[in-house]
Amino acid sequence: MDYKDTLNLPKTDFPMKADLPKREPQILKKWEGLYQRVQTERKDAPLFVLHDGPPYANGHIHIGHALNKILKDIIVKYKLLRGYKVDYVPGWDCHGLPIEQQVEKELKAKKLKKEDMPKTAFRKLCRDYASRFVEIQKEEFIRLGVLGDWEKPYITMDPKYQAQEIRELGRLFKKGVVIKSKKPVYWCIYDKTAEAEAEVEYYEKESPSIYVKFPLKDQDNTYLLIWTTTPWTLPANLGVMVGEDFEYVFYKVGKETYILAKALLEEVKKKANLEGEVVKEVLGKELVGLEYYTPYGERIGKVYPSEFVELTAGTGLVHMAPGHGREDYIVGLRYGLEPFAPVDDEGKFIPPAPEFLIGVRVFSANPLIIEDLKARNLLLHEEKYIHSYPHCWRCKNPVIFRATPQWFISMSASVNGKSLRELALEEIDKVQWFPASGANRIRSMVENRPDWCISRQRYWGVPITVFYCKNCGHVVAEEDVFERVAQLVENHPDGADLWFELSAKELLPEGYKCPKCGSEEFVKEEDILDVWFDSGSSHAFVLRPRGIEKADLYLEGSDQHRGWFQASLLESCASYGSAPYKAVLTHGFTVDEQGRKMSKSLGNVIAPQEVIEQYGADILRLWVASEDYSEDVRLSKGILQRLTEDYKKIRNTLRFFLGNLYDFEPSKAVPFKELHHLDRWAISYLQGIIEQSLNFYESYTFHRVLHLIRNFCAVELSAFYLDVLKDRLYVYASNSWERRSAQTVLFEMAKAITLLIAPFLSFTAEEVWEHLRKIDPSLPESVFLHTIPTPKEELKDQGILKDYETILKVRDDVMSAVELCRKEKEVNHPYEAEVYIWGNEEVLKVLKKYEEDLKYLFTVSRVSLKEGGSQRLPSESFQGLWVGAKRVEGKKCPRCWLYYREEEFEGEVCKRCSRVLAEVLP
Repeated sequence: MDYKDTLNLPKTDFPMKADLPKREPQILKKWEGLYQRVQTERKDAPLFVLHDGPPYANGHIHIGHALNKILKDIIVKYKLLRGYKVDYVPGWDCHGLPIEQQVEKELKAKKLKKEDMPKTAFRKLCRDYASRFVEIQKEEFIRLGVLGDWEKPYITMDPKYQAQEIRELGRLFKKGVVIKSKKPVYWCIYDKTAEAEAEVEYYEKESPSIYVKFPLKDQDNTYLLIWTTTPWTLPANLGVMVGEDFEYVFYKVGKETYILAKALLEEVKKKANLEGEVVKEVLGKELVGLEYYTPYGERIGKVYPSEFVELTAGTGLVHMAPGHGREDYIVGLRYGLEPFAPVDDEGKFIPPAPEFLIGVRVFSANPLIIEDLKARNLLLHEEKYIHSYPHCWRCKNPVIFRATPQWFISMSASVNGKSLRELALEEIDKVQWFPASGANRIRSMVENRPDWCISRQRYWGVPITVFYCKNCGHVVAEEDVFERVAQLVENHPDGADLWFELSAKELLPEGYKCPKCGSEEFVKEEDILDVWFDSGSSHAFVLRPRGIEKADLYLEGSDQHRGWFQASLLESCASYGSAPYKAVLTHGFTVDEQGRKMSKSLGNVIAPQEVIEQYGADILRLWVASEDYSEDVRLSKGILQRLTEDYKKIRNTLRFFLGNLYDFEPSKAVPFKELHHLDRWAISYLQGIIEQSLNFYESYTFHRVLHLIRNFCAVELSAFYLDVLKDRLYVYASNSWERRSAQTVLFEMAKAITLLIAPFLSFTAEEVWEHLRKIDPSLPESVFLHTIPTPKEELKDQGILKDYETILKVRDDVMSAVELCRKEKEVNHPYEAEVYIWGNEEVLKVLKKYEEDLKYLFTVSRVSLKEGGSQRLPSESFQGLWVGAKRVEGKKCPRCWLYYREEEFEGEVCKRCSRVLAEVLP
């Protein structure tokens, strides 16, 4: 007879080949409406809110988007499986310059300019462009398996969102937090707009480094020696700054005397090749008030004390242009100097700049100014200087500081009796930061940041909805006026476009008069709000109207400490007096296997769409779960290949479970106390895996969850438990205690591992779940409608766990001894071996308890607790313990393949198989 037919070999239609790119779309169809269903079923459960930082709607998603959204989804699904009602509303950032530029590009191809059309027509093109990419990205995020309220996302160009943003602006005006001021801000001369702190990036730049002589008034041939790397700012010079307590020298070279810091004299002498003598030494405070002739403009400048002077480079005397520098502006303000910046929106000089500079762009002006200074004998030395310089994050060109009238959120404004800066810093300390270093990062940024410039000189955005009295210039910024405009905006199909369609009179309440002079003539503000104010207000639209004061978590890339996290913090503190989040988690950027930034020129860009097409979204999700995202995250084809091997290990383990549960149902389960001791060990060990997994999930260290489960599948299960179990599963009668005991544990493990991997291997978990529901139809329709297992003390047998620690160590020694036999050609398979164990009495005492089962636990045919064996070796784990092995005597049972002595057979098969056959054969 063919004994194979009498074995309980695995049967399952759960495929070995995942074929994820084909199978995942079918699962997505099943998930349609799942988010809403979960909301309904969990309506009374505790709430967990993950507030989505809105991606920008201007292109297909890239690998950084995938990393971010999958991380969020892992958390959403984990919290869901922990029994929470999870609130996750995806959002999109839709205003701003990148979209304007794309639309302008499209217009240029048609030989059109935005200036040649009404603002509303251009804004419509921007809205259509953003709408298109919102839909594209939505489909791409859903394809990643991300669960959220996709039917009702928040979109910053939605009229209702714009209206709420206008209300937020009204609240800030009412609190006196918003001010208008002419102060230097980052200005992009290419995009022609002010930029926020968060919109500049620092790159290396080569600049001219020059030492310039400023002639003192009433002192012939005596000069203040200044150093600058921005010669183009000299036409805006209004003063010179000194450190009051620094030592300065009058250094005479020939007929000329230069005043500079004593500490920097040697360096300047060396650079400018000077030979002379110190004729006088003074403190900086003695220079304060000295008058000099400015290099341009025929003005008399003065020396002012300043805390911003340093002795690290230059001359210790700092040329001051309050219209082009932040520190210069602060000192100038102190001494009543009006910011002066004779430069237009494109960075070109305008009157009253010197005639030879009119119409020239600032960076092109540098060599012209240097030549002019040389010609007038005001240049002492010139060289090149490489330094870190701010660049526009969009066009990547250098930005300038330029004083223009702008709207600011004042960091020193009083909120709840503290300055906005103090309040924000206090709130930072109340937030939990992952990693913890995030707190110091954002704290240092808030400590040092200037006022937040919230006005932009562009078309596509939410307008700053204030009015100016034509007669007296009074700014109309009353809360009821903001509310009226907000109501008009939210009821208009194109939202804030109406600001550009209607006149001031139509927008203001009927019969409105200037509270200052009684005039009825008003003009509207033309500037729009910074897009960081758009997204920074998201909590006020998405959360607060639903009674959610703080999100449980914000999660974005580490660059958002100066972007969205900070904008949200400042807006929320200014408006509501507290941070909008309880915890903030940040991740690094995606790089290739060598740690290089992904770029088209290097050819190392990997698009999520390619990965999904080739491997499936679950492999992309596995990559996200496998990485320590607190640092930069590496991705390459080699990494993906290795991950598919990890995936196979987990999938094959789950397939083994399902294949051996084809005739099992929960009613056939064996109670814990009655389980076979090996099964009791497995279920006890599983509790530890569950406990560790939950701890790792709670601390958001997902790579540790994956490594734990992958190793559990590969080591404790595949290499030990499941390997040993095959004998009991296949050989014994299908309804025997031995087999049912094993199946009881396999079913529990299948459920537990499926639920533990569900947050990251979501598609695979759902696929396994469909098969588990055939075994237990009482399980809910989706894995995400169940809860994740928690460790149960009553399923832990500490005695068994301790004994098996010993058994597993001895098993390693046994396998080493059998391997020696294999090398000596004594055996080909472990079943052909007989094993001997002797020596350490403590270990033998444990082994004696399980003596009858040792051959199965060690997957050999015979185990004797005495000395013996042709190949012998000392134990690696236990002193005094020896293990020996040799070829077993006897013959092989054709059914179970173990070797037995002649007297242990009944007919053709061993006695054990004979008993089983008597039971299973008719």
